[in-house]
Amino acid sequence: MNMILFMMISSLTLSAILTALNFWLAQTNPDPEKLSPYECGFDPLGSARLPFSIRFFLVAILFLLFDLEIALLLPLPWAIQLQTPITTLTWASILIILLTLGLVYEWSQGGLEWAE
Repeated sequence: MNMILFMMISSLTLSAILTALNFWLAQTNPDPEKLSPYECGFDPLGSARLPFSIRFFLVAILFLLFDLEIALLLPLPWAIQLQTPITTLTWASILIILLTLGLVYEWSQGGLEWAE
């Protein structure tokens, strides 16, 4: 019982000391740059109606698509050990061909060109 009481008192004392140190050592006059919110690289003090770059959105969607492709194709080495590996490899090949055709189409349409 004494040990538990000692631990409770010491933890409360330590908490009070750390809280007091935080108030004592904290910066009390932060500059305006620290007080302004940061929103994903956009200037929070400007207009909220700035046009969003559709090219940035397209690159983000392509990244997610190919990230998903990697997640789907990751178990392929283990799928070869299944009873019908030809079916698995056929579906994986179809997936890769469709994604490659989509990438070639997007590239030919100029969707991956970053300069406006």
